Amino acid sequence: MNFRAELIAVGTELLLGNIANTDAQFVSEALSSVGVDVLYHTAVGDNVQRLHSVTDIARRRADLIIYIGGLGPTYDDVTKNIVAQAFGRELVFHPEILEEIRHCFDTVFRRPMPECNRQQACLPAGCEVFHNPVGTAPGCCFEEDGVTVMMLPGVPHECRYMVEHQVLPWLRRRSKQVILSRDIRIFGLSEPQVQELLAPLMNDAVNPSLAPYAKTGEVMLRMTAKGESDAACAELMEPMLQEVRRLLGDYCYGENIAGLEHAVVALLQEKHRTCATAESCTGGLIAKRITDVPGASAVFRGGVVSYTNEVKAAVLGVPQALLDTYGAVSEPVAAAMADGARRITGADLAVSVTGVAGPDRDDRGNEVGTVFVGLSTPEGTCVRHLSLGTGRTRVRITAAHHALDMIRRYLAGLDF
Repeated sequence: MNFRAELIAVGTELLLGNIANTDAQFVSEALSSVGVDVLYHTAVGDNVQRLHSVTDIARRRADLIIYIGGLGPTYDDVTKNIVAQAFGRELVFHPEILEEIRHCFDTVFRRPMPECNRQQACLPAGCEVFHNPVGTAPGCCFEEDGVTVMMLPGVPHECRYMVEHQVLPWLRRRSKQVILSRDIRIFGLSEPQVQELLAPLMNDAVNPSLAPYAKTGEVMLRMTAKGESDAACAELMEPMLQEVRRLLGDYCYGENIAGLEHAVVALLQEKHRTCATAESCTGGLIAKRITDVPGASAVFRGGVVSYTNEVKAAVLGVPQALLDTYGAVSEPVAAAMADGARRITGADLAVSVTGVAGPDRDDRGNEVGTVFVGLSTPEGTCVRHLSLGTGRTRVRITAAHHALDMIRRYLAGLDF
């Protein structure tokens, strides 16, 4: 069955901007991985009338409605009551769920369960329960008048668990086809450039489909095929995969991996090399990303956050004359930082980043987004001069991408 879905995120805090609606992003990506078309995102406050209104709209234009949030025990958690009422179902008490909630309080919170949590054990009559072993709010699913309704908790880790362990298996059981997706990660091209290169493939793609997703500083392609089996889907995708790889060349750094750091750690392990970092404007972001990858301890020697000139000179050994003559944000200093990190850690390779992340230009007149990324290797040291535009967070993330990409390219024998 090919569902047309609408996500309804419930919570006044979403509308006030107090928290970002990360649940909707995660649920949308998860649904697309099993071939569900998400047509609408709606956010609504904890208000009875407005929740009734968006429900009436959603059931006329979608056959899968997923409510996220509003399943807690407090007075403003109205989702379950309003949805049950809108679809003509009574709430039924589940004693076994109450025991699960009590167990959570006994073992996780280590305090008595408040009486208000009892209402969380009431769910719409005839629903399929989505058990929640990582929290106190169970979810559920039921079908009414051709519409499938799901309710999920809004706490991000509870929502993720329920989607992965309850929602996706439920959807797969109702599909007569296997859906297989492959994510292709790209660095060095913008989304418009990728679309221009792959336009004929994207425009004509039906099964498998091919869609780009812009990430900060990089692009991801998702290829999705539907078939009778995983093997049939893989066979359908292979010709398109080969063409995508040919057109993208070495801008494609991996498939079905989480990011550049995973590609780098894998290459370091494969080549039996070690690396180190010297960071200024990125503030340790590169080191964090590398050490987030399981197994990084075998290939990462260490990092220095040299945010001041004094640390650049005293710890990394950057000559004071270079700092005085060229300034901290310069090609010679980036090279000296990378060389210093390699020397003091004993690593085979080292990357450095120095730049202006913002919000203002530096005292030498370098514009925001001016960044130098160095790579020190046994064969020599090179530096990339980048102009990354504005936006402090974006500049830092993209600068880290470039540093990791330089390591990747060096290890893979590519131009860097």
